[in-house]
Amino acid sequence: MFIDSHCHLDAAEFAQDRVQVAQDAFSAGVHTIVVPAVWAQNFADVSALTTQYAFVRHALGIHPLYIEGSKESDLITLEHLLAAQLQSLRPPVAVGEIGLDYFVPDLNRDRQMAFFQAQLKLAKQFDLPVILHLRRAVDDILKCLRQAKVAHAFNGSQQQAEQFIALGFKLGFGGAMTYSRALHIRALAKNLPLEAIVLETDAPDIPPNWLEKSTRNTPQQLPKVAQILADIRGVEVRQVAEITSKNVQEVLPKIADLYTPPQVLH
Repeated sequence: MFIDSHCHLDAAEFAQDRVQVAQDAFSAGVHTIVVPAVWAQNFADVSALTTQYAFVRHALGIHPLYIEGSKESDLITLEHLLAAQLQSLRPPVAVGEIGLDYFVPDLNRDRQMAFFQAQLKLAKQFDLPVILHLRRAVDDILKCLRQAKVAHAFNGSQQQAEQFIALGFKLGFGGAMTYSRALHIRALAKNLPLEAIVLETDAPDIPPNWLEKSTRNTPQQLPKVAQILADIRGVEVRQVAEITSKNVQEVLPKIADLYTPPQVLH
């Protein structure tokens, strides 16, 4: 069993064949997919996926790249939706995707920080972990954190990784790790404790090296990503699947609460 800890299955790139994409992933052994929202406009679509597909779990949050198009009132909407859905049969497993992005020029850092801190408060209020987006902002994010979370597409330093792990984080590795020239990321994938790593595709983004860069990524690619991680570490892919799946369930405990044995999609 594989768990894709970060996949945007609601994206427009999957509009024409989403059912087939989900079926292909499930058939490949991806028996849980976590789909994080990125802003208020896709809260409903992301939430709906959990009723359409028994093996999809969701998170709700406002991504730093969507802050400029968001309103402060969206934080109130998020709070109300979290409160309501946590009483449902398909509650969100995290607040996410949230964080900071200092890579994109001219993105208001103060506004990013205000939304990030507000959403961290919501995570604490509802006792939920967070799924983090972080680019060139690792130190500022570390200053804000206290609880166990998932750091998506991690590419910080070894020292920064160790600080995240000390806080109880799991670090996401996906398509970027499959490129032989990605020496820094591959070194992290090899040297960090396997108990601190989770697998992700970030589909339709970050395609692995066997896909064309212009080609959309899909959750079906996750087992091959797992094989790359196994090869880098010199272990069996079965071990990677078992431990990384356990890691996701540990850091996103509502997945473990809801998990049922794999079944045929309908």
